[in-house]
Amino acid sequence: MSEIQFADLGLSESLLKAVAEQGYTIPSPVQAQAIPAVLQGRDVMAAAQTGTGKTAGFTLPILQRLDNGKRVSGNRIRALILTPTRELAAQIDENIKAYGKYLPLRSAVVFGGVKINPQMIALRRGVDILVACPGRLLDLYQQNAVRFDEVEFMVLDEADRMLDMGFINDIKKILAKLPAKRQNLMFSATFSQDIRALAKGLVNDPVEIDVSPRNSTAHTVEQWLVPVDKGRKAKALIELVSAGDWHQVLVFTRTKHGANRLTKQLEEAGIKAAAIHGNKSQGARTRALAEFKSNDIRVLVATDIAARGLDIDQLPHVVNYELPNVAADYVHRIGRTGRAGASGEALSLVCAEELEDLEGIEGLIGRTIERRELEGFAPQAPLPLSRPKAPRKPKKPKQSSGSSSAQGERSNSAPRNNSAPRNNNAPKKPANGKPANRSGQSASKDGAAPSRPRRSQRGPRPSSAS
Repeated sequence: MSEIQFADLGLSESLLKAVAEQGYTIPSPVQAQAIPAVLQGRDVMAAAQTGTGKTAGFTLPILQRLDNGKRVSGNRIRALILTPTRELAAQIDENIKAYGKYLPLRSAVVFGGVKINPQMIALRRGVDILVACPGRLLDLYQQNAVRFDEVEFMVLDEADRMLDMGFINDIKKILAKLPAKRQNLMFSATFSQDIRALAKGLVNDPVEIDVSPRNSTAHTVEQWLVPVDKGRKAKALIELVSAGDWHQVLVFTRTKHGANRLTKQLEEAGIKAAAIHGNKSQGARTRALAEFKSNDIRVLVATDIAARGLDIDQLPHVVNYELPNVAADYVHRIGRTGRAGASGEALSLVCAEELEDLEGIEGLIGRTIERRELEGFAPQAPLPLSRPKAPRKPKKPKQSSGSSSAQGERSNSAPRNNSAPRNNNAPKKPANGKPANRSGQSASKDGAAPSRPRRSQRGPRPSSAS
């Protein structure tokens, strides 16, 4: 762990007091590198995934620089933070208010799905920091509710997700309206070709930050999967949650309809659950998240997009009800547990049809995910063993030169990496009533189904290190 303290980073006493009240004394690696760079006025391009502390890495130095500058005019903003989802925007705004509580600065958050008039009123006096989703921001601009001529800082958070969601054209429109002279910060979980293309039109001679191996998963997260037929996944999940007496379980589905259907099945089984996705009103999503955090509901079912920005301390369980089509989303999903050195558990319910997705995920993370059988749920269509393949070597981001407009194309999907060599560890028995682990043998070269793995005779599996 770094010996650097927040007090060593050049932050003001007001900010240090607010940070201490949040319980932080030692900055994360991305914070230790980003805060000094932003304070020095440098553009930043950072590879930082969910849970790395990146939000404080850009909000703290921006708050300090704004506090030392001029006051904002009516309908103007001085710092603009663009995010892909409402939940992430709301979370960042909460952090800004917490960190800036001792500063005479104003902030606001704007996104779709709610009435626009209160947002227009909030902007009349001008705000120092505006957190926004691109679509609603352009609506406000077209209604003359916000002006960009005083923007000093531009932050593009979760840039990879922005491109995946098709925001590239909106981003280009916004960037074209901003002053050419400004400080630019870009944060992305990965540096794809599309992200590098976008960076060419955004950051100028940036400080590049890469705080951890790309597409890595925390060592404190116990990852395992249960082979199960597609039609029995709901019953398998109900069995796991009930038998294990699990609480605060975040479950990912691919579709909104699937999230609603699963939530209904959980409720019918006596398990309090709620769903959040794009078709839910902002009020419903906010209530569901609040009830989940307070343990009033046991299971929160979410789509990938709706879950962006969810910040839940000590989340114990993440379940992939369906594997994501994009392998990198697996890393995003399970990154919501095992944060800050805490232990967590990431379980995937995998059917035979998802083998290709599984191989892509295992190749991306460079390991084979342990398989365990759930008693009474052996699949009629067995899940074949994944084939050993070498993962691709990630590319390092290029340094960029700036201009006032962004370039780039929408990313259809992240490239699927091939599977990594298997770790043929001996099979292990379950601990605390978890499903039995099954050993894995490499598939035959001609693709024939492997022989049935034998049951382990070893003792109970020790718990994960925290």
